[in-house]
Amino acid sequence: MQSTSKAYFKEVAEQWDDLRKGFFPDSLREEVLAKAYLLPEMVVADIGAGSGFLSSVLVERVRLVHLVDASKEMLSQAQKNLSTSTNAVYHVAEGRTIPLPDASLDAVFANMYLHHAPDPKAAIQEMVRLLKPGGRLLISDLDLHPHTWLQEEMADEWPGFDREQIMVWLKAAGLVNGYITCSGANCCGTSQTDTSRTVEISTFIAVGSKRVSRKADVQQSYGVIAETGYGCCGPVQSSDPFQIVQQSCCSPQASENSLYRLEELRFIPEEAGDISLGCGNPLAMASLKTGETVLDIGSGGGIDVFLAANRVGSEGFVIGVDMTPAMLKRSRESALKHGYTQVEFRQGDAENLPVDDNSVDVVISNCVINLTEDKTQAFQEIFRVLKPGGHLEISDVVAANNLPEEVRKNPNQWAACVSGALPEGEYLDLINYAGFQNLQTNRENQYANNSEATYSLIVSARKPDNH
Repeated sequence: MQSTSKAYFKEVAEQWDDLRKGFFPDSLREEVLAKAYLLPEMVVADIGAGSGFLSSVLVERVRLVHLVDASKEMLSQAQKNLSTSTNAVYHVAEGRTIPLPDASLDAVFANMYLHHAPDPKAAIQEMVRLLKPGGRLLISDLDLHPHTWLQEEMADEWPGFDREQIMVWLKAAGLVNGYITCSGANCCGTSQTDTSRTVEISTFIAVGSKRVSRKADVQQSYGVIAETGYGCCGPVQSSDPFQIVQQSCCSPQASENSLYRLEELRFIPEEAGDISLGCGNPLAMASLKTGETVLDIGSGGGIDVFLAANRVGSEGFVIGVDMTPAMLKRSRESALKHGYTQVEFRQGDAENLPVDDNSVDVVISNCVINLTEDKTQAFQEIFRVLKPGGHLEISDVVAANNLPEEVRKNPNQWAACVSGALPEGEYLDLINYAGFQNLQTNRENQYANNSEATYSLIVSARKPDNH
């Protein structure tokens, strides 16, 4: 914080709680906290905590809150406001040198702080340093505005920010699953020297998570499945003679849930169904048409590729993308053996699709996006390859809430489609951020993993016609 900012906050510290109500409303706090998916055992930090606007609620929801501010006067006011809280720790410190260890926090908040930081990019990198793998950074701040008088009177270093620039900084700091959304609250200001000058500035919430790095573990696990020819669970008998229940790695406690009907499976290669690892049926809502081009992300043994190929016919085309060489070998051999000339299997992953822009009518995926670390990048890639008006139909595992740290760190749980599951609300936020419209969801199976509820969700969404 620059000397002008320190002087400003020293002067207004005792009045700040009243002044703040005229600048931004309490609703901003609730919007930010709703994106954090907090758990009671978490340890978090409030950077640029001021008089405790966010921390006054955080102390009620998590185990420990670190309040950091460069103004000792503002932090003193926060101590008065939180005098009855025993789980708050106070640090008078600059945002670029926060006195906390690496990877020690589950979440870091920065509300209306960044526009006071001399070097916002460095400030973000310092906050990310504090995050545990999978921990979230939540920034709420001003959109870029042209009102220089407001910047001067409030001792702001920056006149708000361009949202694309914020995303560049989040990515540069190594964050994944990043997105920016409108907060729904405006920041208001009136000139101290000319009360006729008033302004309302929109505010944003930017969210990103620290990478966990489990791609190699996932690839190894699925390589073993492909080479042995068996999923981690076997088939389960069904009381319906026209249905087959496939208990998959993604659904270790599935019982009566049926993914595919026998009448569909009898017309595809048997070996493709032997290692079906899905958690739903993305084709159920796809309404594929003859002649369409379809992309299956994480095609595995090829079950959904072959089912889609039967629907689009010889005039259509289906591309399967998978990152595991053993899976690709298996599915290519099946296609050749059974005469599927309208399918192609390519090596790649959801974050880097080997597919041309605007070339696909429908994208399907079955229990794969949760295995991807940067789901923002995955949904943006899907948006890129779809034709205008094209749609995605995915079945995936999501969570009812945030997952505990021990689950996020477990490599076996990543491969089992548990650890990479995001809260449903965040998952849908990422799809919206990619540009999709007309989102529809259908909740399917529910499973209990490590005492945390995860479940299968089918999501349909459309790329706008004018893109």
